[in-house]
Amino acid sequence: MLTASIRLLAVAMLVASPLLAPAGVGRISGHVRDAAGAPVARARITVIGTRLGATSDPNGAYLIESVPVGAYTIRAEIPGAGPAEVHGIRVVTGGTTIADLVLPPSPAVVNEVAASPPIAVDQLAAKSARGRAMGYVARDDEAYRVRREPWNTEEYGHKDENPFLAVSAHPLSTFSIDVDRASYSNVRRFLLDGQAPPTDAVRIEELVNYFPYDYAEPTGDDPVAIHTEVAPAPWRPQHRLLRIGLQARRIDTRGLPPSNLVFLIDVSGSMDEPNKLPLVKASLTMLVNTLRPADRVAIVVYAGSAGLVLSSTSGDEKAKILEAIDRLEAGGSTAGGAGIKRAYDEAVANFIRGGNNRVILATDGDFNVGVSSDGELIRLIEDRRKTGVFLTVLGFGMGNLKDSKMEQLADHGNGNYAYIDNLLEAKKTLVHELGGTLFTVAKDVKVQVEFNPAQVRAYRLIGYENRLLADEDFADDAKDAGEMGAGHSVTALYEIVPVGVETDVTIRVPDSLRYQTVRGPRGGGQELGFVKVRYKQPDGDRSRLLTHPVSSEAGTPSAEFRFQTAVAQFGLLLKGSAYRGSASYEAVIAAARASLGADPEGYRAEFVRLAQTAQALGLASTGSPR
Repeated sequence: MLTASIRLLAVAMLVASPLLAPAGVGRISGHVRDAAGAPVARARITVIGTRLGATSDPNGAYLIESVPVGAYTIRAEIPGAGPAEVHGIRVVTGGTTIADLVLPPSPAVVNEVAASPPIAVDQLAAKSARGRAMGYVARDDEAYRVRREPWNTEEYGHKDENPFLAVSAHPLSTFSIDVDRASYSNVRRFLLDGQAPPTDAVRIEELVNYFPYDYAEPTGDDPVAIHTEVAPAPWRPQHRLLRIGLQARRIDTRGLPPSNLVFLIDVSGSMDEPNKLPLVKASLTMLVNTLRPADRVAIVVYAGSAGLVLSSTSGDEKAKILEAIDRLEAGGSTAGGAGIKRAYDEAVANFIRGGNNRVILATDGDFNVGVSSDGELIRLIEDRRKTGVFLTVLGFGMGNLKDSKMEQLADHGNGNYAYIDNLLEAKKTLVHELGGTLFTVAKDVKVQVEFNPAQVRAYRLIGYENRLLADEDFADDAKDAGEMGAGHSVTALYEIVPVGVETDVTIRVPDSLRYQTVRGPRGGGQELGFVKVRYKQPDGDRSRLLTHPVSSEAGTPSAEFRFQTAVAQFGLLLKGSAYRGSASYEAVIAAARASLGADPEGYRAEFVRLAQTAQALGLASTGSPR
């Protein structure tokens, strides 16, 4: 399936050891590298004809365990490269078969550097369209096809994009922070499958906030620090971008307070897919392996009804916890509401004062028995959050994903929402970012920006459409908002039309008033605006106020800012945004490449490959990816 010019390295070596695996199974291990010999992180390796697979780590290494004895073909793939296959891999009892793969660049990437005639983007897009119409996922090689399910009941909440607002009529902009990252990994899943993500699946703030940033930590008593930066908007150079970055205090995970965790696991029939319950079990296994003796775990499951599988158990009894996880099987309908009640009851019964008390819900979100409507579930979650127990929602699977429901549950449960599409994403969420995911340092965090009408004619908040608040909600401590975990960073971007600048965008202003007039500029000064942040302590009821003035001076953007604007452009293009201006995938790729930074886990390099994949699929060619 690969041309003769593409080098494919496969080395098979059998290492016999009866202690490595149970009778009748073995392992497949190896490394994934690119054509230059560099390790490739986050490549997906699958054993063809089975449900087994793995994802390569930052060193390109992978390991697939419990492979039944036999002969197999394995495949590696990643956006912007491959796929590559090795045939005739033999697995023996207790042995480890070594299979190394070299990923060739895809035709879309070769187009950038090769002198030979490239595959036309419209041809590749046509292949993808034909494949979707046939029920297949089309790749850059016509021979590579994966059968897809003929149905899709995924659900995404719709919100219109934020418009440009006139400062004279709307001087304040208020919103709740959002530390969810689910949209990025979900978008990645669609692009890996050769498809455009649904417009409403693209939440730009979650794309931007997926990546760690090097903001300075707070130096005072407050757990959150404010950072701002101003630079020209790449897709409309006459406009400016204001970046607001919040950084929560980082905490050594070894010194975290003890955790009282309840795994609430959906074992209904809809979870009986390789990328659902088996991935849930593997993901939670990684989390269990990080537990300390002071931590505790209980397991509640739900299908037609809810039940307690494992009562609260000390973290030093890992074998007992892992055995309970391993026994889980899927089947039946989905009584999610009953499961939520049972999980919160178990968390409250074992509440650790001063600790991290949290329910971790793993599901595709398809609640269909008992309390199941969005309104009922939200009211249930809001009632249970009063106990001091927080909620983390982990979404799994495809074809049946209820994204809008899971996001709302996390938002109203003082928690966060992540979408787990592979084991490396599970490791990122539950191991690398364990402190931020599980330990809250500030809750009900709100941001309010007052723009100076002497400097700013109009502004637009990019993203956060489902997090907007009324201006009077900012000082209302009864109003719920987002949470920040230890080490979390939050970034918000405003596109600004400066005073005296010609623009082609429509600026929303109110109709004429009979008894009042729209306020004109007062005073002046060089401040672009004034940022205010309110937050509460994790166990507090009264908010504290932080403030930060913003200079109107626009300088050369930092590398972090350039990368963030590249990700924002990517989101504008995927959404087919009316505000995308001159944004292009070429600009996204160039800006991201120039601002990769240290990138120890390879997240930013992966983003470049995703942008190349979207470009190759022709998603920018029509102005709308649909």
